[in-house]
Amino acid sequence: MRAVDTGGYLKGRIRREDIISAAAGVYGEVGYHGASLREIAKRVGMSHAGLLYYFPTKEALLAAVLERRDAEDAEREQLASPPGLEVLRHYLALASHNVRHPGIVDLYTRLAAEAVAPDHPAHEYFKRHYDEARSGVRDSFRVLAESGELRPGIDPDQATVTFIALMDGLQVQWLTTPDAVDLVASLRFYLQSLLTVPLD
Repeated sequence: MRAVDTGGYLKGRIRREDIISAAAGVYGEVGYHGASLREIAKRVGMSHAGLLYYFPTKEALLAAVLERRDAEDAEREQLASPPGLEVLRHYLALASHNVRHPGIVDLYTRLAAEAVAPDHPAHEYFKRHYDEARSGVRDSFRVLAESGELRPGIDPDQATVTFIALMDGLQVQWLTTPDAVDLVASLRFYLQSLLTVPLD
């Protein structure tokens, strides 16, 4: 009986991941508000009621899509490393990964724009996302300032806000005119301009 239960659990997890992947695809195509649970269920080859068993609301599914993206990024690029130069290098690696996966970037930028509205289901997620991103980068700039690796006169708080804004803004430009914008090189140029030591 235990083997059967384990198999059922695994099948359920796989089905859940399939739903999240399908939802990410639909959100990337038509945005969150333009997506429907029925369309997502159709893509996975299941009924609307079947999808609701795993995700009872549209908001619950959106949260799962965003949380999986963050978890994958954090694990792959080791964004939770101790503050310092290595964290900045990990953010460059994340940007490089994103360039190879434009669908992820497109989904993120569409949802981030929609979620500016306080009543958007992802609004609180993006507030938390930006708070965490600023915290990690700010801690790294402060460590670099203390070690003399940040140029004199550079304010870690302002450098942090500018870096996050640059990263997101470059993504929009790159999606619009990919041949005209080198996302990774532009981020590298900005970071190196703040440092007294080589970034590489």
